[in-house]
Amino acid sequence: MSVLFANNLGKEYQMGDHLVHALVGVDFQVGKGEFTAIMGPSGSGKSTLLHLLGGLDTPTKGDVVLAGQSLSELNEYQATLARRHNVGFVFQFFNLLPTLSAEENILLPIIIDGKDPKEYQDWLEDLLELVGLADRRDHKPDQLSGGEQQRVAIARALITKPSIVLADEPTGNLDTKTGTAIMKLIQRSSRELGQTAIVVTHDPKAAAYAQRVVFLRDGEVIREYIPEDDVPIEERLAGIMQIMQELEAGIE
Repeated sequence: MSVLFANNLGKEYQMGDHLVHALVGVDFQVGKGEFTAIMGPSGSGKSTLLHLLGGLDTPTKGDVVLAGQSLSELNEYQATLARRHNVGFVFQFFNLLPTLSAEENILLPIIIDGKDPKEYQDWLEDLLELVGLADRRDHKPDQLSGGEQQRVAIARALITKPSIVLADEPTGNLDTKTGTAIMKLIQRSSRELGQTAIVVTHDPKAAAYAQRVVFLRDGEVIREYIPEDDVPIEERLAGIMQIMQELEAGIE
């Protein structure tokens, strides 16, 4: 069953005298607990698609259905609630509040939603263990490494137990080892918590951890790669690299 899908999604921007078609008639759907990566060159529409799927932006045409709700039929307040209750966001630049500890940053969505953090204490403890930060909970962002800050951001995205996690280049500012750990963490949260995860990435090594890889170019979906579940990471990476080479050579 699809928990998020887009129908004939289009997005246009006016840049001076030019009309930019960021997305062109994109159909996209993802099921419960599915981990999907979105790849494509710079300017292909990856982040635009992610922002539209999460209700952070509105399409020029088409519609996004999130948790059974058509976002085009919601007003701004209703759309905000739909995002808050169903989607956890992870961004490349962490967006942590510098004056708050790791634990306080994680709990921030709970506080914003007017809920009692004490009711989430057990879940918080589980999350801190899941992301490996139980002994760093009182540290502020400037006392944490880049990888630790990204782990805080992931825990913050998971604290409300959203059905969908959207991540935009979550490994973009991290070294290879740390980036791999972050992708394994997203993969694990999807498997163990049954959450749907959609990750935008330019890195084929990161995309190899996903169950499905969707390739965009010039605002259109042009290929998909869906390996068998038991295919090892090395073979997944080889499959992704082959498709990337074919697309660069103009083979669709």
